[in-house]
Amino acid sequence: MPELTHIAGSFGHLLHAAGVPVTPERSARFATAIILAEPQSLTELYWLGRVNLITAHDQIDIYDRVFAQVFRGIIDMADFRGDSANQAPPAAAPTGERRPGDPERTGESNNNPHGTSATPGARDDGDDDSDEASMIAAMSTDERLSNKDFAAVTEEELLLIRKLVEQLPLVPPMRKGRRERTHSAGRRLDIRKTLRRSHRTGGDPVKLVKRARVPRPRRIVFIADISGSMEPYARVYLHLARGGVLAVGAEAFVFATRLTRLTRALSVSNPDIAYRKAAAAAPDWSGGTRIGETLMAFINEYGRRGVARGAVLVIISDGWEIEDPALVRTSMERLSRLAHHIIWVNPRKAVASFEPLTGGMAAALPYVDTFVSGHSVRALEDVVWAIRASAGDRAPKLESTAIPIGFSHAQR
Repeated sequence: MPELTHIAGSFGHLLHAAGVPVTPERSARFATAIILAEPQSLTELYWLGRVNLITAHDQIDIYDRVFAQVFRGIIDMADFRGDSANQAPPAAAPTGERRPGDPERTGESNNNPHGTSATPGARDDGDDDSDEASMIAAMSTDERLSNKDFAAVTEEELLLIRKLVEQLPLVPPMRKGRRERTHSAGRRLDIRKTLRRSHRTGGDPVKLVKRARVPRPRRIVFIADISGSMEPYARVYLHLARGGVLAVGAEAFVFATRLTRLTRALSVSNPDIAYRKAAAAAPDWSGGTRIGETLMAFINEYGRRGVARGAVLVIISDGWEIEDPALVRTSMERLSRLAHHIIWVNPRKAVASFEPLTGGMAAALPYVDTFVSGHSVRALEDVVWAIRASAGDRAPKLESTAIPIGFSHAQR
């Protein structure tokens, strides 16, 4: 059971990353419920989590998706919600196996929707241990991969990690747009509509009509280092960038010795074709590193045209620029005036002894708002959270691997 309670905490963390506001208190309550109730099936675990972690009806779909992702082998979440009366029966499980939620094979029928035995004591200890072991094993693979450094994964693990990364929910912060619409909480008086409405009350403006600016999402821009030192990580970051391109219209760039825009290549619906096009478009893959020249090229070619203006800029690089750190400093200073928020992702930061004291990283750091490692799937959740939390001048302090630094753009 201790392993299952640990998994419960990780499950709450994944729900939070997916957009459900799970607090540490609710995760602790879920873990306590597991200890007290000792769930004997995935169905029981499903309802324990739903009762303790969900606070609104619109969160159920997200909960179902994350639960199905974490505990593999679930075919239809309707089976757990109890609304599968009109659904076709699931395929028969192999001999000796029992689907989550299926009745016990005790020789008697069982209509209990929670999948527990109708007769007390019908379940033996062997089945209890098997069910808990299967629940732990179902999540252990994702849990292990979520914390594994991208540089150490195998090709087979990379395929699983790709799915995990592409499911990370990118939510861009909102900004006030130029367009306005009628809104009860608006600050500006709409004189024309107020006068038109006053005709209904004999010419007296009994009710004032107000307008508010329509919020619009900020653009997310990814600039990923694909040089030799970053190659093991760059292949994973492309999946994150593609998820942003498809989901929220993000812009994607890569660089080693030159800047390459990959937005169009990554927008292809077939992922394999998209990544082949991306690799073909970047001839300097696994080459040297020219961070300063690349950032300056981005400013000159795209920054002035509005791509970076007011955007959340995510730079992914280890900062190994030895030739011209001064150019890195100049480029970052200019970018800080254009972008709304700058997030720098450096996988070397995961090492406890890491100190960004020399080279391009030291030159860039004073102009970075949030500094994260992003070396694993779990660490990439900090990147996702930093993007979402950057609505103000500066993201709030995140957990251990994410550290906002410097000062806000408004103060520069």
